[in-house]
Amino acid sequence: MSAQTFLDGMKGKMTKAVEVLRGEFGKLRTGRASIALLDGIRVEYYGSSMTLNQVATLSVPENRTIVVTPWDKGVVPEIEKAVFKSDLGLTPVSDGKTIRINVPPPTEERRKDLVKQAKKTAEEARVSVRAVRRDSIEGLKQLQKDGKLSEDELRRSETEVQKTTDQFVAQIDQLLSHKEKEIMEV
Repeated sequence: MSAQTFLDGMKGKMTKAVEVLRGEFGKLRTGRASIALLDGIRVEYYGSSMTLNQVATLSVPENRTIVVTPWDKGVVPEIEKAVFKSDLGLTPVSDGKTIRINVPPPTEERRKDLVKQAKKTAEEARVSVRAVRRDSIEGLKQLQKDGKLSEDELRRSETEVQKTTDQFVAQIDQLLSHKEKEIMEV
């Protein structure tokens, strides 16, 4: 295994950590309607538990409204029940065919809690990136110990690992900054 193989694997793992962070940030309720808010909701449909997007079309026609259009009208009460039971604090309103979910703007206190949650999630992503850095450097040192990497190559590779780590941490910080602005926006 070469140093470049280690670096490529490391970049893939760090990219995955950033993608997970993006997904988690999408689930944070900011007062702006987003289909990602409903990702974790499961609906009982003919005896099996399915995700909401498997039984309905989801759309965001306005900034603070999500519209759920079930493919089968018989599942409307189940969708209403599932949204109501979720810990999102959203109340679905149905006309028998479609379900409208209004996303109210969060209170000042709630927005501050959401910012804390976003910072915690970002820190978890940073820790994950740093763990990948640590594992990569250990792997490179093992390659050097096994005689497959020279001392100079090890130093160059370690520098590259640190540079890549710094880039991914900066990317996480940028995502956090953007999310904080989005959350605090009234």
